[in-house]
Amino acid sequence: MEELIRTNDIVLISFVEALLRDAEIEFLVVDQNMSVIEGSLGVLPRRLLVVSDRVDAARRLLTDAGIGAELRPPEAGR
Repeated sequence: MEELIRTNDIVLISFVEALLRDAEIEFLVVDQNMSVIEGSLGVLPRRLLVVSDRVDAARRLLTDAGIGAELRPPEAGR
């Protein structure tokens, strides 16, 4: 899996989840329970990971949705 987005914006995460779910692109949101450790301050960002074989399609989808600026740089070696 590859990291697509890293953000504290829960609305953005929800929007991206909906887009990926509708496009049937497998994803995983990690670090969402870290707020228990940090005291619910929202300081630690959540990361959205996408299966490696669909990362290009996911990047296109988010760019077409107008949120391409939120994308993490592609991983080295791709």
